[in-house]
Amino acid sequence: MVLALSLLALTLSAAPAAPPSGRALNTQGFRLYQSGRYPEALEKFQAAAQATPDYALAHYNAAATLGLLRKQGKVCEYSAHRDVIVEKLATAVRLDARRLQRAKEDRDLDVIRDTLGWQKLLGRTPQKEADVPTLLRAVSWYGPGVGVYGTVRALKFQDGGRVELWKRDVDDSGTPRESRTPGTYTVKGRTVEVKLPNAAPVTGTLSETGALTFPEPLGGFTDSPSECDA
Repeated sequence: MVLALSLLALTLSAAPAAPPSGRALNTQGFRLYQSGRYPEALEKFQAAAQATPDYALAHYNAAATLGLLRKQGKVCEYSAHRDVIVEKLATAVRLDARRLQRAKEDRDLDVIRDTLGWQKLLGRTPQKEADVPTLLRAVSWYGPGVGVYGTVRALKFQDGGRVELWKRDVDDSGTPRESRTPGTYTVKGRTVEVKLPNAAPVTGTLSETGALTFPEPLGGFTDSPSECDA
């Protein structure tokens, strides 16, 4: 009997330890976050979400930490892109609707307030024609990127029918120069007409999928800037 007990004890001691639970990993991440070790905290939160996919708090904490890293300018190092943050937050809200109220007050998530994804969480969607004017003003609209220069044009719709076109032009020497041109706009249904100084009015549409498209020279816009391209 003594031998049998010894063998049992040896077997138990040699058995591999169970992996930490999602809740345990989330707790570790929270402590790292509190101490300002945000990249390590993010790693724990992401591991917690992977270990327990239906654990809303882990997804939420991953989104918030990515938002904070984005604020610090560490977008490319940690893939802190706006759409990634929105996706993780949307997962958290789907699993636990109470997360949305917390998100409304969380400064770490300020970096996604002007995205379509955030507006959809608030109940506004480009599929509803009545929401188009509000979405135009609430969202920041970015044109396509050009290599290392990133996004080279953007539109910001404002109250009172005002709009601003931001552009980054690159000269032959590779030097970027920024400019801002104020204009006006009107909305009818999904149709958006933009008038800029010394140019003919340009008419575009906001699609049900959230793409804002004009003929050239304005072109197309989405809520995602071009980032981290070589």
